Amino acid sequence: MADTSDHILASGAPEGFDAALVLKELAKGAAAPVLHVARDDKRMAAMARALAFFDPSAVVLSFPGWDCLPFDRVSPNAEISAARMATLAALAGGLTGRFIVLTTLNAATQRVPARAVLQSAAFSAVVGARIDDAGLKQFLVRMGFVQTPTVSEPGDYALRGGIIDVWPPGASGPVRLDLFGDLLDGARRFDPATQRTTEKLDRVELAPVSEVILDEAAITRFRQNYRIEFGAAGTDDPLYEAVSAGRKHQGVEHWLPFFHERLETLFDYLPDARITLDDQTTAQRLARWDSIADQYDTRKTALTQKGRLDTVYKPVPPELLYLDDAAWVGAVAAHRVLQFAPIPAAPGPRVIDAGGRVGRNFAPERQSESLSLFGALADHIKAKREESAVVIASWSEGARERLQGLLEDQGLADTKLVDDARAIGPKGSLSLAVWPLDEGFTGDGLTVISEQDVLGDRLIRPKRKIKRADNYLTEAQSLSPGDLVVHVDHGVGRYKGLETVTAMGAPHECLLLEYAGGDRLFLPVENIELLSRYGQDDGLLDRLGGGAWQAKKAKLKERLRQIADKLIRIAAERELRRAPILIPPADMWEAFCARFPYEETDDQLAAIADVLTDLEAGRPMDRLVVGDVGFGKTEGAMRAAFVAAAQSQQVAVIAPT
Repeated sequence: MADTSDHILASGAPEGFDAALVLKELAKGAAAPVLHVARDDKRMAAMARALAFFDPSAVVLSFPGWDCLPFDRVSPNAEISAARMATLAALAGGLTGRFIVLTTLNAATQRVPARAVLQSAAFSAVVGARIDDAGLKQFLVRMGFVQTPTVSEPGDYALRGGIIDVWPPGASGPVRLDLFGDLLDGARRFDPATQRTTEKLDRVELAPVSEVILDEAAITRFRQNYRIEFGAAGTDDPLYEAVSAGRKHQGVEHWLPFFHERLETLFDYLPDARITLDDQTTAQRLARWDSIADQYDTRKTALTQKGRLDTVYKPVPPELLYLDDAAWVGAVAAHRVLQFAPIPAAPGPRVIDAGGRVGRNFAPERQSESLSLFGALADHIKAKREESAVVIASWSEGARERLQGLLEDQGLADTKLVDDARAIGPKGSLSLAVWPLDEGFTGDGLTVISEQDVLGDRLIRPKRKIKRADNYLTEAQSLSPGDLVVHVDHGVGRYKGLETVTAMGAPHECLLLEYAGGDRLFLPVENIELLSRYGQDDGLLDRLGGGAWQAKKAKLKERLRQIADKLIRIAAERELRRAPILIPPADMWEAFCARFPYEETDDQLAAIADVLTDLEAGRPMDRLVVGDVGFGKTEGAMRAAFVAAAQSQQVAVIAPT
């Protein structure tokens, strides 16, 4: 039976205050790390922000969970896989001292490759020494790297003659290796957008970027385990065929146990760590295992269906990859475990009161027209300053400035702007910080009031990133000699390659462009945004300095002006038409949205927000939502239908089958 004598419930530990308790655990006893298990990615990000506020110097490693469902057909995101492998490589490499590992419940309940695998699966090279070029390329393939024309994310590598670009796991960025024969002539870290060097390196060390290692031993092991579990594979099994050929198949990570002799847990990597658990992790962990078992049963049932539409999917037994309740208890048994709970409980055996309390919420003042919201805030601050230091946590610099002005209007002019907890004054001080915190707290001589406590939930939607047109070029590696390109000022030319030009005594890497008549133009790589791809493989080159290109541009601009004029007229006519204004009832809307079981992706949230904006505009909607199968289009449609039905409008749902 597992020993749980050192497993303690720390009640009175609300969000934000729990970060201070994690740091206290880190400071206790010998130089041992702390592993904090958050409920989900949102809570892990909140803990990371809180730790950065309380102690910016603390060493914090992140170990995220996969962003795909168990027994899925897709692989986890490359950046997530790289972040996981970077943390595992650091832990397997013998990282010592006091540090914090932040992870999620999904990540902690999933098995990972053994430490010995990562210790042996490494590649290092020293500038000036000979390098096994073929061995490096084989290593990159085996360790899960994907060859691309140009590196754009962790896990990519690109080959260009004697230059090898690799984006290893971690947040440091891509590395460029310059080879002279079998000699590593130079190594540098560079910015993938501008191609400019950011750091020169004397040594390069590469770790696996994927938990699936496709060497001969792993492939043989997979084939044997697959046949033992499922019998002989048929011709309709693309996974088995791809792995047998040494290719990485989409979603292959879900068969991870078949590639390794044995798997370990994150707790095995941190045998001396103290463990802190987020609130409600036990209930969520048990629910996750039920979900995993249910999805496994669904996959197993689908195997027996003769009329299935998709290819065969043979799921790995869940206990091989995930921790059930018994495995979890055994994994944490030897560790000191501190389970956080925001509500205080009576002290008793293995139960302590950490001393934190959820802060005051000013909802009554917000909802009453007769009460002064900021007057009540000022009175609350004055009362709390008599017993503790007070910090107001804002979501942004602008919000902090606005709150500072409002407090000055209430007679609180002695505020201090702080970057982190080190600058907070003694009892009686009033500080304003940028700290995205959902809910304030009090405890340990500190009162924190969050912006949401005062103003309510944030309704501002996050700004979406504006993407550049794909036709514009950002990297020279995306071009091959002979490609046609368009220079914004000189027209269509042919890319001939990269050349180093010495100007003003300094070498500059330039793109060589050839124009009609043999004229040549050298364009510095930092000005590559002036180029775009030509739409065809063949075409007439423009003459450098001629007037034909300018005439083409003028003619096209006039044509674009005419098209724009028509589009503006159509848009104006649309704007004049009226439709019912459909706004969802706030309470019913929140209750409806809360019943969806999955967390929405950024693209889902953006699409839903656009649809809601259309419904609220009072004009006919003209929008098409596009997405692959299973990407959440129906959820967005159901939300739109709910808004319309809640406003007594009829809704028709039309399906193709």
